[in-house]
Amino acid sequence: MTKSNRNGASVCPLGFLILCLCSLSGCGEMDPDNIAITESRAPLSETQAGNLMQLPLDCAEIEYPNKLSQMLRSDADLASPTQLHPAFYGCFDWHSAVHGHWSMVRLLKAFPNVAGHEQAKVILQRHITPANIAIDINYLRDNKSWERPYGWAWLLKLMLELKTWDDPIAAPLSAALKPLAEELSAMYIAHLPKLVYPIRVGEHSNTAFGLTFAWDYALLFNDAPLKAAIAQRAKDFYQQDKNCPISWEPSGYDFLSPCLEEVDLMRRVLPEEQFIPWVNDFLPQLSSTDFDLAVGEVFDRTDGKLVHLDGLNFSRAWVLYGLAEQYPEFSHLKKVADLHIDYSLPNLVGDSYEGGHWLGSFAINALLRSN
Repeated sequence: MTKSNRNGASVCPLGFLILCLCSLSGCGEMDPDNIAITESRAPLSETQAGNLMQLPLDCAEIEYPNKLSQMLRSDADLASPTQLHPAFYGCFDWHSAVHGHWSMVRLLKAFPNVAGHEQAKVILQRHITPANIAIDINYLRDNKSWERPYGWAWLLKLMLELKTWDDPIAAPLSAALKPLAEELSAMYIAHLPKLVYPIRVGEHSNTAFGLTFAWDYALLFNDAPLKAAIAQRAKDFYQQDKNCPISWEPSGYDFLSPCLEEVDLMRRVLPEEQFIPWVNDFLPQLSSTDFDLAVGEVFDRTDGKLVHLDGLNFSRAWVLYGLAEQYPEFSHLKKVADLHIDYSLPNLVGDSYEGGHWLGSFAINALLRSN
């Protein structure tokens, strides 16, 4: 599985040292100041992918504990997660259930016979049905700000993954999910003109993150109105930004980098002749071959907020990899991304439920990037 950069040169898929050494298990915690750098990385193996697959399999049908994050208008709103969201009720909350399903599809695409593939297909077909999806559509219509933009973005990413999956079950799953994706597209288009200021935080409400996955969906599905709405607001919000204070990052609960998420969006929206001057003004230090960025450290992985920083390490990595692969002049950033993965990955399998229910998706998106 190879990729090409903007000049058509072949780019080898990135694996990771730690999995080669310990197959995603039992490695213990690493000192961020004492991480070995390798000359090259082995690609993700099917065995290692099977270990990652176990994470969504272990939570997709675990109903409790569950964080519904809903507004109660009456007793009628008091229902179980399986009643409220029969498609995406596991993995602690709706958005984690959504990207847990994305994780299964992404791994199945890369490794059709990965350990757990049969169970994953059964779960996908049991959950993503027209009847189940209709319930979520009605719920979102009644709760227009619910899961905006984080859950919306992951749902569109799941739709994109299903559409590009060459498997007999993909088409019916895609058809079942399509009405919800189209509903969210319409909700984005209605919401964006009303959002006067971008949300620049390191958690769920980050505007740039939400628009990045939505942009990828709009491109694949030729959703011109959504693409236009995103492009307009991205330029309105970010095109004049300069000197992002990345040295202030991270905040204690971040799983996204406000500065780097903005880069990830703008490298998509702006053509090269506009993006390169923009990024050099926005984060001029990225162009230095000596650029360094300390990993986000986690001292207690049983704390659901503190473990966010493992997610930060993975999300930073996918942004840096994406930038380096699109623009080879930033190829030196891959080693920074590698270090972020190497710090958090050994703790992923066997992690407490506080991290295990969602971190696998972040690791997979960093290790098997499609954009």
